[in-house]
This record gives sequence, structure tokens and C-alpha cells, in this order.
Amino acid sequence: MNHSRHFKASLLMAALLSFSVAQAATLTKAEYKAEKARISAAYKIDKKVCDSFKDNAEDICEEQAKAKEKVALAELEFSYTGKAADQTKLFEVMAKSAYAVAKEQCDDQAGNAKDVCVKEARAVEVRALADAKLGKQIGEARKEASMDKNNANYQVALEKCEALAGAAKDACVATAKANFGRY
Repeated sequence: MNHSRHFKASLLMAALLSFSVAQAATLTKAEYKAEKARISAAYKIDKKVCDSFKDNAEDICEEQAKAKEKVALAELEFSYTGKAADQTKLFEVMAKSAYAVAKEQCDDQAGNAKDVCVKEARAVEVRALADAKLGKQIGEARKEASMDKNNANYQVALEKCEALAGAAKDACVATAKANFGRY
């Protein structure tokens, strides 16, 4: 059981690290709505299947169904918008959902074994959330670096315009402003 949990944690970490903004394929509004309806229908079917289980097996099944729905909705949102913020939210949902399922699975144990199981599940969640946060920080750092480069290039372009006079200088400044998003 312990190896299975570590394997699942490894899969979660690999998924978090491999998913990139470049993979986001934006959807039309109609496709988005249709996919959202499909996810909702799949959740209802998955939840109905759980009724055939008893005790904690039913609880685990229901938690897995909820997790599957939450992750699918977060993936859909990211696919629809392609925003880095939605990618970060996806990673957070994946981490929290995996933790909820793992914690529910720990209920089959007792005493110290259960405590250890819950702590291990929590540690995996914390690591995954930290990775999501790191990805967000890297994205923000890239955006800030891009803005810094843009500002530096704009200043160079303006400096080149200083060598000109009159209409040529005005045209040069206007071109620099247009090229570097300054209006």
C-alpha cells in the first residue's frame, strides 16, 4: 500500500512538472459548455457507481469521483483560457484532490499506521502545492524580466532618436513607442 501511495505521488508530481502553458489549447465557448456538461454527467455516473460499494470503499469511491470532476473542470478552465493563473489553479486542484483521496484511503488503517498515512498524504500535498507556487513565481519572474527587457530596448530606441532632429526625430520616437507598446 505504501508503494502505491508513493507511486501516485510520483505521478502527481510528474503531471505537475510536465504540464505547460504551451499545451493549453483554447476552446470555443460552445465547446467549453459542452465539455462542462460532459464532465458533470460523468461525475453523476461515477457517483452512482459508488453506491455499489460499502463503508469506506464507498467513501473512497466518492472522493475519487469528486477529485476527478474537480481536476477535469480545472483542466477545462485552463484549456479554455490558457492563462497561467488557471494553470496554477489546476496544479493546486490536482494536489488538493490527490490529498483528499489519499486521506480517505487512510481511514482503512488505525492507530499510528493511520497517522503516518495521513502525514505522508499531507506531505505529498504540501510538496505539490509548493511546486505549483514555484511555477507561479517563475511565470511572474519571466513576465517581469520580459518587461525589464522591453523597457531597456525602448530606452535604447529613444536614445537613437536623440541623434535626429525635427520631423525625423518625431517619427523615430513614434515608431519606438509603437514598437514597444507605449502610446
